[in-house]
Amino acid sequence: MATDFTLPELGENITAGDVLRVLVKPGDQLAKDQPVVELETDKATIEVPSSVEGKISEIKVKQGDKVKVGQVILTVAETGDGAGTRQEGGKEARQEGGKEARQEGGKAERQEGRDEGRKADEGDEGRKAERQEGGKARQESGKVERPEGKDEGRKAEAEEGRKAGRPEGAAVAANTDAKVPSDEPGLEQHVEGTRREKAADKPGTKRASPEPAQYGESRQADEAPQRGQKVVDISRGARQQTEAQAPELPPAPAAPSVRRMARELGVDINEVPGSGPSGRISVDDVKAHAKRIVASPGRGAAAAVPLPDFSRWGEIDRQPMRAVRRKTAEHLSAAWQTIPHVTQFDLADITALEELRKKYAKQVETAGGNLTVTAIAVKVVASALRVFPHFNASIDLAADEIIMKKYVNIGVAVDTDRGLLVPVIRNADQKNIVQLAVELAQLSEKARTRKIALEEMQGGCFSISNLGGIGGTYFTPIVNAPEVAILGISRARVEPVYQKDAAQFAPRTMLPLSLSYDHRAIDGADGIRFLRWVAEALEQPFLLSLQG
Repeated sequence: MATDFTLPELGENITAGDVLRVLVKPGDQLAKDQPVVELETDKATIEVPSSVEGKISEIKVKQGDKVKVGQVILTVAETGDGAGTRQEGGKEARQEGGKEARQEGGKAERQEGRDEGRKADEGDEGRKAERQEGGKARQESGKVERPEGKDEGRKAEAEEGRKAGRPEGAAVAANTDAKVPSDEPGLEQHVEGTRREKAADKPGTKRASPEPAQYGESRQADEAPQRGQKVVDISRGARQQTEAQAPELPPAPAAPSVRRMARELGVDINEVPGSGPSGRISVDDVKAHAKRIVASPGRGAAAAVPLPDFSRWGEIDRQPMRAVRRKTAEHLSAAWQTIPHVTQFDLADITALEELRKKYAKQVETAGGNLTVTAIAVKVVASALRVFPHFNASIDLAADEIIMKKYVNIGVAVDTDRGLLVPVIRNADQKNIVQLAVELAQLSEKARTRKIALEEMQGGCFSISNLGGIGGTYFTPIVNAPEVAILGISRARVEPVYQKDAAQFAPRTMLPLSLSYDHRAIDGADGIRFLRWVAEALEQPFLLSLQG
């Protein structure tokens, strides 16, 4: 028996991943819990273990594919346990046996009902003819083999009617005036209602105003015999019952945290399409839906413009987006569309700081870290957040509140071969520069070697992006929502700076700084005050001990 192995749930809000390696091949004997593929998600790189065992007959994914939870990964020719086969066989046998039993029982009940009807109404020739006509129609509908396709359709409709809970034979009674046995009150009521409808259709008879849905079906049933067609109305009663009850839709399949996220973004959870198993909605589904709303025409953003066929002008190569790159693109696009960005620039004279950095670099290396400008900037920014607490905040638009954070966690952007990752240094304000340098070196190495955990990239209050090792002067970093500010650092360079005291120019090492912030939470005056404080702290390291 062939058995498919599908991608299981990988964790909270993880619905897909990119295949980095396929660890098995067709013909291999697969054991339970044996890793079959290595996946890269937007959170981490993981190996997926098998939940089935047997000989692999087919592998349905390859390196570079994007697979979703529930998608078939491979097929095994046989499993070590035949219980699944036995269960399926038993289930089919029980279903077939139950079906035959219901058919036989229904036939016997219909025969008994016809006999009783004949005894009760033996003196009424008109009713006897109706019973015979109704019995003939029921016998025809009970046959197993019918030459016409419409008879097969009546059989399927009759089966659907039994599932809806209406007694068998009601379909025929709906189009005849057959007498119904008294032990079937629901059917008798249905037939009586049909008689009243037919009587109302006769010339000179005034019809009462019925419900449109009910009489729409009734008129179709009454008009069909005039056209020489046999119409079996088996679903009318079920539709009436459904319309009368008008049940509410079931709640959207989503966790409480996902519902809270939807409320915060002002999104109706019932309108969000779920990408998880059985349509389960994740946080990423809510964010993607909110992004589609913002980007939709008429909501302040232009619709996506279709791309031209680039192959008309030369050779091209299409490459799939990696999971980290795709996640970065989605997150930054949403941040750019929803946050009113303002960026301010300044220069810090770090001539004295560079002398101290070079002097104590060996001491920090002995401890296991690197005394870089980034490590020093982490300490400076952590101290600045204590002086300017409104930079250590997040906006809750759903509640019309600003969330002020009492802790200081600094995220540092790290350039990796997979894309941009942002590890977070926790409680940065409580650590000295040596400790920060060591922790930053460790987190950066884990990010580049794909060993960093999801928890180590969460909970940031403020981010730093240093492109000085690559080059450039100034740039506009995008705020890493739900934070409200980010500091960009470019390459330091030696420039002639006029010294007022000496009345001459002197070479000074100047560091370009770029501060982007959310203008909904931070005003321009506060933005430049914060940036100037950071610049002065870098220019005068003693200021950290004095004010930090």
